[in-house]
Amino acid sequence: MADAGSMAGAQGVPTLLAVAHGTRDPGGPAVVRALLERVRAHRPWLPVAEAYAELAEPSLEAAARRIEGPVVAVPMMLARGYHALIDIPGRVERLCPRVVTAGPLGPHMLLAAATAGRLAEGVRPRASDAVVLGAAGSSDPAGMADVRTAARLLSRRLRRPVPYGFVAAGGPPLAEVVAEQRARGAERVLVASHLIAPGFFHGRMAASGADHVSAPIGAHDALARLVLRRFDEARIHAAAAVPVA
Repeated sequence: MADAGSMAGAQGVPTLLAVAHGTRDPGGPAVVRALLERVRAHRPWLPVAEAYAELAEPSLEAAARRIEGPVVAVPMMLARGYHALIDIPGRVERLCPRVVTAGPLGPHMLLAAATAGRLAEGVRPRASDAVVLGAAGSSDPAGMADVRTAARLLSRRLRRPVPYGFVAAGGPPLAEVVAEQRARGAERVLVASHLIAPGFFHGRMAASGADHVSAPIGAHDALARLVLRRFDEARIHAAAAVPVA
């Protein structure tokens, strides 16, 4: 029997191919799968396929080869960068003749809502606390700009200043931002994790010196709705780009 993606694709319904970065931490794919189950719950008729750019299975290539018919690839990235703008679109276009690639998930107010929700599950920020957005980081100026925007959106959501810090490429380093907020008199420094799943980067956030680091966003309903919004936007954009004879 054909799988749901093959059957739906053959009938002309696009398959949502969700492409996450990937991690060696087994908890990462488990979180992605739970998130995609929430996506399916919102649209039970929509075929949804799971894939990873690296480090986890199924690979982007393996997942794409199992799909028949049109595909909308959604990079499960929170900001622009090499994977979202170059790597994933290029790889999927070589395999799927009828594919549209969506933009990355962030920045967006739904993402800010999910990030704030995970922070509140662990600790309620007090007026004397500082909240810092912790991100993986990017060497791409566009990706850094997206993190700045995400921090502003979270600041608006929480109604307080929210600086940001990186644990990998780019700057400013998260540990330095945490130390700066503490030096300015914050009673506690709370890091709002700007990550989808656990793994290496979340471990580095935990070592930043913060009093609390929120869990990765994971299978949050707001994030599931954002995945579908990016899927819809890509389909609408593709339809608008088709010339009318």
